[in-house]
Amino acid sequence: MNVGILGGGQLGRMLALAGYPLGMRFRFLEPSPNPPVAGLGEIVAGSYDDVQAARRFAAGLDVVTYEFENVPVATAEALAGEVEVYPPTAALEMAQDRLVEKRGFRDLDIPTAAFRAVDSEADLTAALGDLGLPAVLKTRRFGYDGKGQFVLRDEADQEAAWSALGGRPLLLEAWVPFRRELAILGVRCGSGEARFYPLAETHHGQGILERAFAPALDVEASVQRQAESYAGRVMERLGYVGVLAVELFDTEQGLMANEMAPRVHNSGHWTQDGAPHCQFENHMRAVCGLPLGSTTVTEHAAMVNLLGEVPPVAEILALPGTHLHLYGKSPRPGRKLGHVNVGGEDPAAVRRTVERITALLHA
Repeated sequence: MNVGILGGGQLGRMLALAGYPLGMRFRFLEPSPNPPVAGLGEIVAGSYDDVQAARRFAAGLDVVTYEFENVPVATAEALAGEVEVYPPTAALEMAQDRLVEKRGFRDLDIPTAAFRAVDSEADLTAALGDLGLPAVLKTRRFGYDGKGQFVLRDEADQEAAWSALGGRPLLLEAWVPFRRELAILGVRCGSGEARFYPLAETHHGQGILERAFAPALDVEASVQRQAESYAGRVMERLGYVGVLAVELFDTEQGLMANEMAPRVHNSGHWTQDGAPHCQFENHMRAVCGLPLGSTTVTEHAAMVNLLGEVPPVAEILALPGTHLHLYGKSPRPGRKLGHVNVGGEDPAAVRRTVERITALLHA
């Protein structure tokens, strides 16, 4: 099967690496020179909003998917008229605008933080009056890895927040006093069958995912079912095909949705070495109409992002249960250069290894 991927970053790379053993062949639409997918298939150079380049890219393909959620909807819709595109464009529309996303969650009876649309400084003043402090001001579009966000802790922060983000559509969210952050990953095929991985506990620094642990400890079966229900409602509403990630807050009142990603997700990288069939393989199975693989896990796993630099490879691989995945990127502060997966039967031992990797990063 000939598969096209919109995007040539590390997620596109890992999708292709998972698909090749299944007999798939890949083509990528990617504007950057020397992307992580170099050598893994034909690369059509072009911007994502160039519909003509996208159509050249799609010629002769059996299916198209994407590795990030900011693919222009117009491009995806143009391609959908000529080739199957999964996940569906409705998922892009929901995920690309935080206001649309929050309203979509609420329409499905999925709890979220209280929120208000903000289009002017007067709107911000009114929204702060409604929601109180602390609160988080976010751009409605193009925010990821902590970008496009400003935490307001007292009244003096309003001017700085507006100066940093004002002049574009915004969203103010009430602060959520969460106990921890969790993520649920599910995969759904065209027949409607859906499977879910165990909840992962995620840890962020400056808005960027640093570590994930799965299965999250001390999660009751009812909480796992609740998370699956939330993700399942989104999938059902959108006619979803592929992997979907929903990031959640674990609060005293129960789970609360934060954001969704209509694609394979950083919080699920641990599945490469900690599950019978990883998120990348299951995504490719789903979009290509193949039976889904197992999402059941029997051991404990963790993932550590390598941000900005890569410690000596030999030192990482000398640690027990480690699997290294590098993306072929040049170092840059804060850039995701790779990740390390750790597995084992003892969750405490897995966490000790994670701490040793973290120490190497900060050595």
